[in-house]
Amino acid sequence: TPAARWGTTEDLVGPAVFLASDASNFVNGHVLYVDGGILAYIGKQPQ
Repeated sequence: TPAARWGTTEDLVGPAVFLASDASNFVNGHVLYVDGGILAYIGKQPQ
């Protein structure tokens, strides 16, 4: 991966807490990929 390592459970905590908090109250209809940059690296989205 571009992050040069595999993701861990701890890598998901920040995005999950953000999405569960009031800070994300204006976020809707968005897919948040937590993938270490692999989609940007390969330039494709999953089917």
